[in-house]
Amino acid sequence: MNAPHPHPRRDRYVFGDRGGVTVFVAVCVVALLGIIGIAIDGGGKMRATERADHIAGEAARAGGQAIDPAKAISGEAVIVDPQDAVAAAQAYLSSVGATGTVSVTGEGRTLTVNVSGSYATRFLPVVGIGSMPVTGHGTATLLHGVTAPEGP
Repeated sequence: MNAPHPHPRRDRYVFGDRGGVTVFVAVCVVALLGIIGIAIDGGGKMRATERADHIAGEAARAGGQAIDPAKAISGEAVIVDPQDAVAAAQAYLSSVGATGTVSVTGEGRTLTVNVSGSYATRFLPVVGIGSMPVTGHGTATLLHGVTAPEGP
């Protein structure tokens, strides 16, 4: 037969810490996944911002090619035709699937493009952040001269 255990109370507390390491590991894993998620989504937003800046710069350069031919051929001035420049920059933005605003300033010598968009997050939807706004900025200034560029 089974004899009574000599210390019944002591047996109850022998396994009192069972599962303590599991809780610690679970908390650490969740924290590490959060840090990894922030790093991945932060890096993704940074790349998206760099892309938006690149697109804005290229759109500004595309618009800067639309110079006013009548004034350029006669030697009067090298300036962009505002309507053609805006249309060329918008056409470039459309060709790469971006949206933005285009403006011509500085007496037709400077073209500014602002691009806006968003970055779809990969890890942050878990905490309710499905996307982050992204903006880019680009400027093109027309310069001309024989030996050195002439400023505006």
